[in-house]
Amino acid sequence: MGIKDLKNILEFCDTRCQWLIETTTALVQLESPTANKFAVDRCGFELARRLRTLGANVDAIESETTGNHLRATFGKGPAQLLLLGHFDTVWPLGQIEHMPLRQQDGRLSGPGVFDMKAGIVIGMLALSALRQLGLGLTRRVVMLLTADEELGSKSSRTLIETEACQSDAVCVLEPALPGGGLKTSRKGTGEFELTIHGVSAHAGLEPEKGASAISELAAQIVTVDGLAAPERGRTVNVGVVEGGSRANVVAEQARAVIDVRVETTIDARRFEEELYALKPQRFGTSLNVQGGFSRLPLERTEEVVSLYKMAREVASQLGYTLSEGPAGGASDGNLTAALGVPTLDGLGAVGAGAHARHEYVEIDQLARRAALVAGLLLRIDAA
Repeated sequence: MGIKDLKNILEFCDTRCQWLIETTTALVQLESPTANKFAVDRCGFELARRLRTLGANVDAIESETTGNHLRATFGKGPAQLLLLGHFDTVWPLGQIEHMPLRQQDGRLSGPGVFDMKAGIVIGMLALSALRQLGLGLTRRVVMLLTADEELGSKSSRTLIETEACQSDAVCVLEPALPGGGLKTSRKGTGEFELTIHGVSAHAGLEPEKGASAISELAAQIVTVDGLAAPERGRTVNVGVVEGGSRANVVAEQARAVIDVRVETTIDARRFEEELYALKPQRFGTSLNVQGGFSRLPLERTEEVVSLYKMAREVASQLGYTLSEGPAGGASDGNLTAALGVPTLDGLGAVGAGAHARHEYVEIDQLARRAALVAGLLLRIDAA
């Protein structure tokens, strides 16, 4: 791959700016909240149709519990590269009435535009550019677009992991960091439930015969909060607390739901050991811990850095500097990285407002991001 090829790719993508806007607009207008299978499948049907017009072989992987996932294949090489994304969104059906799709001041805004329908369109244009310019890869490219990422990828996880294990590298089309940087690490996410069992009693007549699950939980929360270690990137948040039945009854049961973020797999295992080692602090109570890490961290390994350096080289040849950094939230890239497959995240749109009412993408960055993805695929293929 030479500089001339990259310039041709960028010119091709620049001439498709209107196509980028129109395609992104069409997908955003087809709202696709994760929990609404009909809406997600409607968006997926249109997405599959548009992928086929670009020359992809598209399979819909049926799911009874969520929208159907899409697997689009470009090329026929013996080895594989994976482009990964999702087309479900956090917004409820009808949100577009409150967040109208707008093109203003160089921005395209609307529900799901940044996270992450514009990223999908960027990947589509990148693959179209390679095909139209005759810049074939020796590997096939699979574009896997799932329908349940925003609810934890329960129905798509096996599919993601299967495709990742067949791939030499994974490029994740999630939104970029502020300013366009790539995500070379992501925290792992865990959710745990701490349940306390106590002994009920009349709070006025014989409270001494009871053992308050709520009081025990309050003491345990102090201990759990103490497991946070921000100096090494571990955060702990008790986000839900429930317990008791009536004000005049010593609480027999209480529970807390705990969110945990860690930077390394080692720290994830260490936290699990610490949480599961908790002991009751009040006589008559017992506790039970359930849960775990649904997504282990995407760590900044040598393989991840190698992919980033390839992307940085491509960006330099395209005339700009590409940065990198960590992300506190998780993505499906965490799943592929946990398998040991080199994974680079944040290759999608530049903008802001994921899961927020001001969600938008910067229009003038769309073509350049598509050229970056196309160039990166060529660079990986040549390595």
